[in-house]
Amino acid sequence: MTELDLLDTVPTGLLIDGQWRPATSGKTFDVEDPATGRVLMSIADAGAEDGAAALDAAATAQASWAKVPARERGEILRRAFDLVTARAEDFALLMTMEMGKPLAEARGEVTYAAEFLRWFSEEAVRVSGRYSVSPDGKSRLLVTKKPVGPCLLITPWNFPLAMATRKIAPAVAAGCTMILKPARLTPLTSQLFAAVMLEAGLPAGVLNVISSTSAGATTGPLIKDSRLRKLSFTGSTEVGRRLLADASETVLRTSMELGGNAPFVVFDDADLDAAVNGAMLAKLRNMGEACTAANRFIVHESVAEEFSEKFAARMATMTTARGTEETSKVGPLIDAKSRDKVHELVTDAVSAGATALVGGAPEDGPGYFYQPTLLTGVTESARLFSEEIFGPVAPIITFHDEADAVRLANKTEYGLVAYVYTRDLNRGIRMGEQLETGMLGLNAGVISNAAAPFGGIKQSGLGREGGSEGIEEYLYTQYIGIADPYAS
Repeated sequence: MTELDLLDTVPTGLLIDGQWRPATSGKTFDVEDPATGRVLMSIADAGAEDGAAALDAAATAQASWAKVPARERGEILRRAFDLVTARAEDFALLMTMEMGKPLAEARGEVTYAAEFLRWFSEEAVRVSGRYSVSPDGKSRLLVTKKPVGPCLLITPWNFPLAMATRKIAPAVAAGCTMILKPARLTPLTSQLFAAVMLEAGLPAGVLNVISSTSAGATTGPLIKDSRLRKLSFTGSTEVGRRLLADASETVLRTSMELGGNAPFVVFDDADLDAAVNGAMLAKLRNMGEACTAANRFIVHESVAEEFSEKFAARMATMTTARGTEETSKVGPLIDAKSRDKVHELVTDAVSAGATALVGGAPEDGPGYFYQPTLLTGVTESARLFSEEIFGPVAPIITFHDEADAVRLANKTEYGLVAYVYTRDLNRGIRMGEQLETGMLGLNAGVISNAAAPFGGIKQSGLGREGGSEGIEEYLYTQYIGIADPYAS
């Protein structure tokens, strides 16, 4: 399918109560290709009235949707898995067009995203409770799990399909209705996915989609509405803090997957070739625009030079180009602001004494490309040691011993993921116990998996997505006390 033919299949309206409709205001907004700067298409721009209509639809549908048997909800998700898999090339191309990642990576995201649909199609029928006799024998205890109710799901721009399925699939499995607010920069994939969910048999009003350029004006009133029972957000810690403050007014249940500052620790006994392979994955996946991206390479001083040389040699082979081109290994950053922020961090590190072995500057020409960059001689005072880079830049700092490595790795307000390379299993276990992080990749540069709980600690967020834990975020526990059946 050509790019133009594909765009013709993407709905341009808002999905409210099973119907695609224009924004109440009649406004639209443009979606850009970050590799060229050209407009791909224009879609409806939701406002406060549209958000209210979406919540009306979700609230109205909630009671009937909660009564739909778990097996039937699971079958809808399974059909959606089959449909997404069948249209994998369409989804991959669309993501590349609106987000910029190379087609090979986009295909990988489709596979990953689809797995959430398959996983939670199976988890839908696993929700269970318990029945027991009270300790004093005078009553019976019945514990059940029920859907929390209408949910607001806010997704980021960097993984347009996976972040949608990771939230929508467990909500569907649990029996919750939803309002999806996709990122302004990459809404097209969510629009197409919502159409697939309808094709899979999802009833009207269960999933509503309100793409918008004004997130606060559109979703702010929803967060204050008592009918909304759940907020799930993936994005920056700064925005997450504001949403948590807003959610406190109605004691709204929240899940927050926020920023990261992942350490990548390489010990002196590590397999350096394997560590470099892992570093390439952990750093350059999605052009470094991932909360799980390795942000600080903490390398033992005895192997730092060799590791840096091997890493730099690999980075030098990573060609930048539009993701649809065969030569593309690294796509553009999402916009000019993001590219300028990356260069600002690199410039700050170099001014403080760091050296760019590879890269170190934006690319010329159209699009928002930045050269894959490796910096050595980075100090703890450099901004990129504490700030999330969100770009293809790998800063290397050295350490002396295990205690020093732990100190450097934990020296951050974030705690999403860490990576450790060592041949010593005992050391790996010790690092897992000492590192303040929700996830750890031990001799692995990519660990995301639909069957595993994804999430962090500290200011990287609250709650978990994926795994058996993922559906629990959309359920609440109800206890029913039953009188003693033997009492006269």
